[in-house]
Amino acid sequence: AVTSAGKNDDDDDGGGHRPSHALNKAAWWGQHGAVQPFSDEDASIETLSRCSSFSDAMSVAEEGVEAGEETAQEDLQYKLKVFIDSTVDKSAKTRQGALDGLKAAMATRILYEFISDRRMTITDSIERCLKKGKGPEQCAAASLACLLCIQLGSGVESEEVFKTLKPIFKNILLDGAANIQARQACATSLGLCTLVAEDDILDVYATMESFESLFMRSYVKEDGSRPSLNPQTTLLHTNALLSWALLLTICTGSQVKAVTHKHLPKLPRLLENDDVNMRIAAGETIALLFELARDMDPYDDWEPLCDKLNSLATDCNKHRAKTDKRKQRSVFRDVLKAVEERDFQTETIRFSTERMTIDSWVRKRTYDAFREFVGSGMNYHLQANEFIRDVFQLGPPMLVDAATLKSMKISRFERHLYNAAAFKARTKARNKFRDKRVDVGEF
Repeated sequence: AVTSAGKNDDDDDGGGHRPSHALNKAAWWGQHGAVQPFSDEDASIETLSRCSSFSDAMSVAEEGVEAGEETAQEDLQYKLKVFIDSTVDKSAKTRQGALDGLKAAMATRILYEFISDRRMTITDSIERCLKKGKGPEQCAAASLACLLCIQLGSGVESEEVFKTLKPIFKNILLDGAANIQARQACATSLGLCTLVAEDDILDVYATMESFESLFMRSYVKEDGSRPSLNPQTTLLHTNALLSWALLLTICTGSQVKAVTHKHLPKLPRLLENDDVNMRIAAGETIALLFELARDMDPYDDWEPLCDKLNSLATDCNKHRAKTDKRKQRSVFRDVLKAVEERDFQTETIRFSTERMTIDSWVRKRTYDAFREFVGSGMNYHLQANEFIRDVFQLGPPMLVDAATLKSMKISRFERHLYNAAAFKARTKARNKFRDKRVDVGEF
């Protein structure tokens, strides 16, 4: 029932008193109902307080990020120290894992400051693994030597490393009784290390002669017969040819002319090799020679060479694998263009906010050589490695913040339109070099 006072009987405690919750509610309204709004002074104080709190939070967050980065850096350095110590372990498996760990770190990061102080320790470990290790361990050590030189750059430090390792590389390379995989790895590593760290051009020529002594064994003999070589030996000769071509890019004009007269008449016979990688290496080397020796005397067998290149660019032999034919045709279309028109199919490499144009066979051979060792870390090294940027004339490293990177990203729809246009242009360009009548029935 409702009383005359307009309240429920349930709200009375029986003695005419209000319950405590009603008093609390009235007290709350009495306390806060008369509160005046903030004045301008109060508002400014509150704003300053909030800004101060926000700034404090931001500074704490930044300190946390910096502390996290320092911790991650310390963890990385600790792991690298463990890897370096493990390269002298008694277990071959442990040494192999340590070498692979160091390779992965150097391929994906810039570690100059850490490595510079420990370069001779790492060099001693590489030397020991090359001398006493077996095939896979020697291969890993040879690759690590290249990555070490790439990290140190061209200078006194890398020269010290290379002077220690060069005799070992050459001994393994030219030793017919050595492990064939180790010889293959040394052929590739010796070429790049010479490019980076050799300070005497005469020593460069001497190293090139060592490579010549290998790949010339794949040349056709004087009686017209081709040498019978197993696939592993052919791969060794292929690596030697590619390293020789890499060093050819830094030779003087007179040396290039002498080399061209000596090897250009014989290199086309390597295009008949059964191994697709050897054929491609020979074709790219021929294109490189034509590019470097622009002012040389006309090549006597130019037309037969063009016919041979054209046949490889449109090859559809049934006994060859489709992947090999596809790869071969793609390369030899460019090689044929280089020989006939003295032109190069330009390629653009994009990394971060920058772009690099591969516009010559010299640049392509150099880029391929570095990419073989750093792999997926090539874009990072192009962005941050001062030595590699200097090789490709990219200037000092550019520092771009995250906000700028985000603002430069294109939308998904724009990217789709760009890819569609690029695909159409690429298809048109390729169709100019394809003889569709020859390709009929291949697939």
